[in-house]
Amino acid sequence: MAKRRGRGEGSIYRRKDGSWVAQYTVGDKRRYIYGKTRKEVAARLSKTLVERDPGIVYDSENLKVADYLDRWLDSIRDTLRHRTWVRHEEVTRLHLKPTIGGAKLDKLNALQVQFVYREKLDSGLSSRTVQIIQATLYKALKQAVRWSLVPRNVCDAVTPPRVPKTEIKPLDARQAKKLLATARDTQPYFYPLYVLAVTTGMRSGEILGLQWRDIDLDAGALQVRRTVFNGTASIPKTSRSNRGIRVPTPIC
Repeated sequence: MAKRRGRGEGSIYRRKDGSWVAQYTVGDKRRYIYGKTRKEVAARLSKTLVERDPGIVYDSENLKVADYLDRWLDSIRDTLRHRTWVRHEEVTRLHLKPTIGGAKLDKLNALQVQFVYREKLDSGLSSRTVQIIQATLYKALKQAVRWSLVPRNVCDAVTPPRVPKTEIKPLDARQAKKLLATARDTQPYFYPLYVLAVTTGMRSGEILGLQWRDIDLDAGALQVRRTVFNGTASIPKTSRSNRGIRVPTPIC
């Protein structure tokens, strides 16, 4: 006489359409595994039960990628610099949700993700932008693994595009003088900003974040304490960016 399965051990049966179903429970919730053959669903059921028994249960509750990304963004809102969160939100809204948002989180595969990268490159986006898309998705799926929603991060099996190295060609002395002369004649109000950019190498966001209290004209120095991105001021990303700089004589 066959031994009767205990509660939660799962069962396998065949549907009227010929497909096979394995049924098991997680807590009080009933879960199903579907497949074309009994052998297939039996193997997947066995693996699921082995993972479930030690407490490793991967249950995405049929979440779609778009819904998961919304919840992930909400969960990390106060854990990142505002600028970083905004970047993740823009990538999610503009690039990830329109492409793979409709896929089930636990069904998302590496081929789908790789196709997104290819599609974005073909649309004219730079390799660097696609790398940013990759970084956002990787971070989101890494958290999904930590929350036991999926067993692995499919981004680990995807190859992002390589960013070609380009040589930066700074202005030579003649070009710098010409730029400053033009700025002085056509935009005198912003001329000091051009001088700062050319002579100190400060980033545009750092220049826009300057306040009068950051500048000591008598001492010929200024302090970088904030940066501006998309109209929002924030502290510099690293401690090295928070620094003092000698002010050029034309500004003093």
